[in-house]
Amino acid sequence: MSTLAEYAGACLNLALSAHQLGQFEALSDMLLDWNQRMNLTSITAPEDIVVKHFLDSLTLTTVVTRFDGLRLIDVGTGAGFPGLALAIAFPALEVTLLDSTAKKLRFIEAVGEALQLGNIRTLHARAEDAGRDKSHRACYDIAVARAVARLPALVEYLLPLVKPTGQAIAMQGMTAYEDANSAARAIEALGGELFTIEEVLLPALDNPRYLIVIDKIKKTPRQYPRQPGRPTRDPIQ
Repeated sequence: MSTLAEYAGACLNLALSAHQLGQFEALSDMLLDWNQRMNLTSITAPEDIVVKHFLDSLTLTTVVTRFDGLRLIDVGTGAGFPGLALAIAFPALEVTLLDSTAKKLRFIEAVGEALQLGNIRTLHARAEDAGRDKSHRACYDIAVARAVARLPALVEYLLPLVKPTGQAIAMQGMTAYEDANSAARAIEALGGELFTIEEVLLPALDNPRYLIVIDKIKKTPRQYPRQPGRPTRDPIQ
């Protein structure tokens, strides 16, 4: 994982220990092994895993100045990104990995056991249900999602989970500015305020990635999130 160490240092000014690099290497091996039995990722070249999964996940360090002691929820985590990468890089960060597909969470739990990640837990639920559950609603400093949905729907998944003064972060592609404009009404209705859109360039990739950072400035009204599926079918306008 020398490439990851070089990229993380050069692109993100992030130093990873030998132990952490070994954990990333083990994660890559497990991802490829499990991917032979279930559809976890279409990214299978080792170099691509480093850039498109690991380094991409760690770009959150460009907009979050401190992770230690915080609670983060990764909504629609899939194979565990960005949550697993952040848990490895920041052992004092408490990470909850939420997904509605149980078999993906079984992979994440196996990774957590193999890598001895004591700072992760999984949550088998839909984001809308978690956002109405008092044990998760307004409980997280950061709620993040990577390419889960268009932003008008995504903010209804994320912001109910975030504490006032916390942040929701959407990891998006080239439509980031368009999505932010289309989600302006939803962001306001859910108690958020657009803070910044950060462009991130990754090695060997032509197109930049974007981090849309939304501050939680007031409580989300009780009627949100709506019933499962409704945010996608009928986003707040």
